[in-house]
Amino acid sequence: MAMSRRRTFPLVPRYRLSAGEPGAARSVRRGDGSDIAGMRPYRPGDRLALIDWQVSGRLSAVQNEDVFIVREYYADEAPRVIVTADRHPSMALYPSEFPWLSKPQVLREAITAIVASAHAGRSSVGYLDFSGSADRAGAGAPYWLPPRRMSARQIEHRLDSEFEGPSNAVERALDHLVRRRHDVPSGSFVFVISDFLRPPPLEAWLRAHARKWDVVPVIIQDPVWEQSFPAIGGVMVSLLDPESGQTGSVRLTAREASERRRSNEAGLATLLDLFRQLSFDPVLLEESGPAAIDSAFLAWATRRRLARRAA
Repeated sequence: MAMSRRRTFPLVPRYRLSAGEPGAARSVRRGDGSDIAGMRPYRPGDRLALIDWQVSGRLSAVQNEDVFIVREYYADEAPRVIVTADRHPSMALYPSEFPWLSKPQVLREAITAIVASAHAGRSSVGYLDFSGSADRAGAGAPYWLPPRRMSARQIEHRLDSEFEGPSNAVERALDHLVRRRHDVPSGSFVFVISDFLRPPPLEAWLRAHARKWDVVPVIIQDPVWEQSFPAIGGVMVSLLDPESGQTGSVRLTAREASERRRSNEAGLATLLDLFRQLSFDPVLLEESGPAAIDSAFLAWATRRRLARRAA
């Protein structure tokens, strides 16, 4: 399935950066920007708008000849965008023909939205996931594409392969990025896409927080089976074990179904509360339609803008 995009969302950083513009950071390179790097004599081909007329006038009067001085600026560079996808078997639920949330479809649309929006913001994009269970010889190695001007189609083949990542894929991804200091500098957006049914330990999030990244957890959970639980007491159903990724048939009592509902609701509430305490702005995706996914990311950007104005 080819990826397509209708709307992009602005990459609004949580805090204002030194360049003064949302999404822009000062580079050591000269170029178009807002911070003055220095001045030099005019050279043929320079834009007239760069001429400092006051300085040029004073030097011309002193030297008794026409002298033109232009301003040089540090180039404004957009922050890098890293996408890391959880490829645990639970993320393969549910087939598109089922009436529930198709996580593979949502994952595809979310990555497409993020990559397209990064391109619109002139950001380079990196991608990371883990495939293979951690206990299988030679498996579990990272699939890492360093930040560059990539298209969504360059990672599309990863979305068509088997979901067989380890249960601690999110933790391993965060640790991998921490070691990539040159590729993922402070101020980078790090979109972590997972159902978070197996959330990493707090220490993993704290290490990411200490790197001063703009971490954006993207939560993909089915509203019926994962955010809540239906009243199916006495009915035989197939359920997935979040740890092993295996399914099995069980018959729950009404009380057991109610307990699962309370546990799932409490789990999501605890997860969202943790992210807010860490100053992460999560994006909750609970519908597979492209328009709903676009709207969720646009709402995230709007919340960011409002928070910046209130700061």
